[in-house]
Amino acid sequence: MIMEYDFVVIGAGVAGLAAAMYGARLGLKTLVLGSSHGSELPVGGVITTTNLVENYPGFERLTGTELAEKIEAHAKSYGLVEVKEERVEKVSNDKKKFKIKTNKTEYFGKTVLFATGTKWKKLPEEVKGARELENKGVGYCALCDGPLYRNKVVAVVGGSDSAAKDALLLAEHAKKVYIIYRKEKIRAEPINIKRIEENAKIEIINNANVVEVKGSDFVTSVVLDKEHGGSKELKLDGVFVAIGHIILSELAKELGVNLNEKQEIIIDHKDSSTNVRGVFAAGDVADKPFKQAITGVAEGCTAAYSAFEYIQKKKVQ
Repeated sequence: MIMEYDFVVIGAGVAGLAAAMYGARLGLKTLVLGSSHGSELPVGGVITTTNLVENYPGFERLTGTELAEKIEAHAKSYGLVEVKEERVEKVSNDKKKFKIKTNKTEYFGKTVLFATGTKWKKLPEEVKGARELENKGVGYCALCDGPLYRNKVVAVVGGSDSAAKDALLLAEHAKKVYIIYRKEKIRAEPINIKRIEENAKIEIINNANVVEVKGSDFVTSVVLDKEHGGSKELKLDGVFVAIGHIILSELAKELGVNLNEKQEIIIDHKDSSTNVRGVFAAGDVADKPFKQAITGVAEGCTAAYSAFEYIQKKKVQ
């Protein structure tokens, strides 16, 4: 049986789920595929690894998982949205429609939205021990694993706002948290910098890089490229890597969608469209410099309306 949809959303983060909600409001039969090629995240996406969301309008504070669940429930409430946790392996043009091949089956869509987002960057391969000790003290999700480090010593590698948030979260459990950053000053939001400065558990080590992660069965220390406290070796129980994300745009590229030098999908910011007719993009995979849940949701809703208009015009022609 051919399974055909008006609107196929690849990626089930908040951008994709919001797009599905809006598509359903417009009467589009919508499919959301929750695990794109290369993604390691469940339905809900990156926001589910955020312990505290304080900048989404209408909610003074809630967890990332709660926000994703609310948007997913809203989308499903219209009865036209299916959400499936399947990995998309290929998207291709097929007789004026798009064929979406997953690890389980094939679907067809009149329009496609790439909301594939990003995945975590890892420490460089030349950092000895970093790969061998993944999930043995080297991790990427402070929210997931933070409680395992109660009364222990951990480090966050990175200087972004995400790194700052991870450090603050880990400080709720650990007795000591280091932020190791390769530049002079971390680049967090002012409110999070203030929180770090006021937290006695957190110490920033600037102008430093991790060159080795040590441990046999589990992380015991890291080696820096400069001394700290008289030694280049820092005793630790865990290391959390927060050095950015890799754009998951390979599926779109294979379809012929244009990317920029950062490998972000180039969209028309008026309607979230790409250079391929009937194909749209939203969220962290798109070429917008300011990436937040609210901006991704807006792009997703815009894409849904554009998909609706595209389908209506094709019916007239």
